[in-house]
Amino acid sequence: MSKPLAGKRILITRPRGQASQLGDRLAELGAIPVQLPAIEIAAPLDYTDFDAALRDLKRFDWVVLTSVNGVAAVSVRMSKLGIPATALSSRKLAVIGPSTAAALKASFREPDLVPHEYVSEALASTLGEVKGLSFLLLRADIARKDLAEELKRKGAAVTEVAVYRIVTEEGSRLTESEPRPDYITLTSSASAHATLAKLREGGREEWMRKVPIACIGPITAKTVRDLGYKVAVGAEEYTIPGLVDAIVKHANGAIHA
Repeated sequence: MSKPLAGKRILITRPRGQASQLGDRLAELGAIPVQLPAIEIAAPLDYTDFDAALRDLKRFDWVVLTSVNGVAAVSVRMSKLGIPATALSSRKLAVIGPSTAAALKASFREPDLVPHEYVSEALASTLGEVKGLSFLLLRADIARKDLAEELKRKGAAVTEVAVYRIVTEEGSRLTESEPRPDYITLTSSASAHATLAKLREGGREEWMRKVPIACIGPITAKTVRDLGYKVAVGAEEYTIPGLVDAIVKHANGAIHA
């Protein structure tokens, strides 16, 4: 039986260490994954604020983690500092998305709250009354400020700490003979910016205009549109499986740009 993505070349722009989940699933469906890591995850340049927050977790009512990368960074740093996992587990914990929830469960415990929609704005609304509560947001250095601003507007005290950096992947390049793909996948605003820069450097900026762009969620899609390009595919569920499902539907004519 023919596979739904047979022969489709699909550009994957996720960091090297995180590309396999998407690439493997696409390959199972017959696609040809083409790796072009656009960003990579790096450690903070300064641990002062990070360490201070981890050493004083008891002063926060809620700790919020918005990505698998954040959970990993916190786990590694707590181990380095000799801080027991119970210091975090004793706080109320909120995350965004099932992957982050699974990572938190594996390293610490199940979260107390995962919003139905996997964006920060949904978390703010799901939390309900937060006036007088103290929140610690452990995030990327370039994370959006929407969640912090909304919590503050509702009367919460918010501490934001960058626990990892998102930087451009310097080593990845496409070969000169690499043909134009059938899809470009983008899983974050940072990857959208970095992918555009890489394609420009390689003389392939036209791909952003001519190749269907598949985005994992509305924030990434908005970034693509703000850059002046069209989004052909948007995941209904803002996860890697949701993104793959959306590409399959588009490739088989179930959804249209």
